[in-house]
Amino acid sequence: MAVTKTTQKNQDLARLLTAASCALIGSLSASVNAADNWDVDSAFLLYSESDGRVSAAEPVISATKNYDEETKLNIKLAADTLTGASPNGATPSDQVQTFTSPSGKGSYAATAGEQPLDDTFKDTRIALSSNWSAPIDRDWAYGVGGYLSKEHDYQSLGLNGNLSRYLNQKNTTLTLGVNLSSDTINPEGGVATGLVQVPLSSSDSEFTQRTDSENKSLVDAVFGVTQVINRKTIMQFNYALSTSSGYLTDPYKIISVIDDSAGSNYGGNYQSSGRNLYLYEKRPDSRLKQSLYWQTKYQFDNNDILDVSYRYMFDDWGVNSHTIDAKYRFRFDNQYLEPQLRWYTQSKADFYHRYLNSSDYSSAEFASADYRLGDLDTYTIGLKYGYQFADETEFYTRFSLYHQESSGDKGYGKLATQELYPGLDAATLIVGYKF
Repeated sequence: MAVTKTTQKNQDLARLLTAASCALIGSLSASVNAADNWDVDSAFLLYSESDGRVSAAEPVISATKNYDEETKLNIKLAADTLTGASPNGATPSDQVQTFTSPSGKGSYAATAGEQPLDDTFKDTRIALSSNWSAPIDRDWAYGVGGYLSKEHDYQSLGLNGNLSRYLNQKNTTLTLGVNLSSDTINPEGGVATGLVQVPLSSSDSEFTQRTDSENKSLVDAVFGVTQVINRKTIMQFNYALSTSSGYLTDPYKIISVIDDSAGSNYGGNYQSSGRNLYLYEKRPDSRLKQSLYWQTKYQFDNNDILDVSYRYMFDDWGVNSHTIDAKYRFRFDNQYLEPQLRWYTQSKADFYHRYLNSSDYSSAEFASADYRLGDLDTYTIGLKYGYQFADETEFYTRFSLYHQESSGDKGYGKLATQELYPGLDAATLIVGYKF
């Protein structure tokens, strides 16, 4: 799960900037409860991928203390459990493949033609965050916060802050946000050296040469402009810059080395050892990401709300992505119905390879077969329903379906007969209650 942390931190930072929008869009949404009240949002999420892959269960509770219209304290606690099977990066084969578990104390197998999945995958995460926001004077406001996230093999500690400047009678808001975090990765079996052979068991000498943990640091900055166009329309523009350094490799991902002549795994002939050849992946130790974001919300005469956004991201790993997200909220007295459509497309990283060739793998500087760094397209369709009771408490639920398609080099020889880029389907259900 390590590679997903940066994305999550960007989302958390974006939420800080969105707070300015929420303050201005009061005419388009429900007003905040009276001062000196706690607003509590409790939810439970269920997530399940197709083919017995990853499943997740996550309860979340977020409590906000409203001291006045602009002064707030938010505390959020989340706990999630993930189980199932995760792709390890190796290619399918026309033979049974056996892999060493991350700890080196066990093994798992993939049958002929089967996508290799690590079925030892499981994790539990606890995350706690707190944010304080308040005005400085009538033209300035600030926010500060921190968070702590703990998994059995990953810890993250961070601080964030933002400063907002109101202009044009608060119709224009300029916001600068910064997030700093320090993460520690201590995977099962230790941190392996990148692009070295995956050992057969913990008795192999390679296990004794591993380090216990590695670190990485992240700095995220976002500059945003929020503009009230008229009493029905609000628009936001963000520019985000994210830099990370340190250990950015996924310690659980491997990559297959393919025989040039046969176009297949070594099939037990690698150096007469009776095994295929797999290497641990290796990524650069720094990454610079930049993104541009635009969002518009429009309220119709019947109080329905259209919410459309676009995001373009590019980085020095060669990844470029586009995201289009559209929501439309139908209002029916004290109820609402909100369908959503989301499309995401991404180009592959410069060092992404579905496999390495036996003739030149030893010269590779970086390599990863993680599909999350490859060419992919994702589609999400969702529907949210909410019901507001007379006491202004609210019940809501959201169900969404997700589909992912990957593409790339189709391979050669025996490898060309294998499904190298299987699709992925997933379903998410969220049930929540605000009071």
